[in-house]
Amino acid sequence: MDIAATKSTSFNLNNFAPQAENTATSFAEDANQLSFELGLWLSGLESFLYIRNHSFTEESRSKAASRDWSKEFRLTHSTLLLCSDLTTRFGKTLNAQYLNDESPESSNKTNTPKVEISADELFKLAQDLRDSALLNEGLLRAAPLRFGEWMAWCNLLAGKFRTNEAYDKFIKQSEKIGEEFLPEVVQQLLESNKLSLGVEADLRFVLPHFAKILKWLSVIERMLNNDEPLQPTLLIFSRIYEQTQEMMNYINNRLQRFSNQEDLLFSALDGAAYTASIELRKVYNHELAGLAEIRPAPSVYAKIETAFSLLSDSFQQTLVSFAKLIEPNIQSAQLFPHFQLKLKQSLILRQNLWEILQSIQKAERNPETFPMPLLHKQLTDFLNTSLRFLFYKDTETVERFIEEVLVTTGKKDLVPILHRFGAYLETLFGQINMRVVLANYPFERTTVKDEG
Repeated sequence: MDIAATKSTSFNLNNFAPQAENTATSFAEDANQLSFELGLWLSGLESFLYIRNHSFTEESRSKAASRDWSKEFRLTHSTLLLCSDLTTRFGKTLNAQYLNDESPESSNKTNTPKVEISADELFKLAQDLRDSALLNEGLLRAAPLRFGEWMAWCNLLAGKFRTNEAYDKFIKQSEKIGEEFLPEVVQQLLESNKLSLGVEADLRFVLPHFAKILKWLSVIERMLNNDEPLQPTLLIFSRIYEQTQEMMNYINNRLQRFSNQEDLLFSALDGAAYTASIELRKVYNHELAGLAEIRPAPSVYAKIETAFSLLSDSFQQTLVSFAKLIEPNIQSAQLFPHFQLKLKQSLILRQNLWEILQSIQKAERNPETFPMPLLHKQLTDFLNTSLRFLFYKDTETVERFIEEVLVTTGKKDLVPILHRFGAYLETLFGQINMRVVLANYPFERTTVKDEG
């Protein structure tokens, strides 16, 4: 899998040749990054075509049969167009690489793609993607589209790509790249010969699955940071869901064969399966439920950000627990340097929320004597500092409550606002306290001294 292409057909095709720069020195994109992205989206499309991997709702069969599935058709259409664009760019990169390899002065082959594919296979994939996108576009003109039409489309598309060799090669190469996404520290620990053969075999099977999921999540993180359209991430989440289920099935089967349940590996595997099942329910039954039906961009962003954070933090912490089997004294920050920053932010946020909650409750009980300027200062300081440590979905609600408190002058009108705000903060504080990074930092309750 380490050669660029079989040379049964030249890559100097009109379909993939650069339009104005057909020279050996023309710029070419990173072929391996393009192949990874193409394989990622193709694998997401593959998973999305199986309804159990993307219908993250508990809707009844009757509702599924009657609702309009046009939004799912639009997601497959946008993904087919994206994959078609990536295929063209990959072909142009191979063409530039081919010309560069043929030039006498060429000695730089660092951009040689690792996926082995012929021009014929690539051309066939481009054709299938183009034809499928055109058919998808035609189906959308017949909207509304029902469940039966969606299932027929899924079967047709899955069957078309099942027979495409390039489709399978790109997915396998993308997954191989994902499996290598382990932190360097973990890779070094696996090579340290500190483990028995049995434990090492289990870890070498399980850890690449976590690495692959974290690699997929890193793409979602990039899309969040770059403010890209986020609904297509449902396809990546579909793949993550499928891969997590496969990993949990392996772990559960492995646990059933364990003879010693006191073994540290048993505890680590059991904890990983339990944590994964909890996070899957949070993410797929709540945060992503019905996401394809949501239109406002802020609401979509809020749900995707929360789903990403829950899965990323959970799987990273699980990876740390496996690393501790090899090196008990290893710290989370050694594997994931940003963990230290997230821990610091979460500690500050939790403490600030607790102090504000105490002040809110005291002001509610004694509105006539509590020094409101003190509460106003607390809330203003929170707006300017710790608010950004919250998930996006919570910031708007907190901002609205704080604004109401700041502008309400009548004590009688303020009390019910403080009561609602206090109830909300209690729930929010509990959610913050359950963050994975705070698992080893139990909260020590303190009481704000009565003022006035």
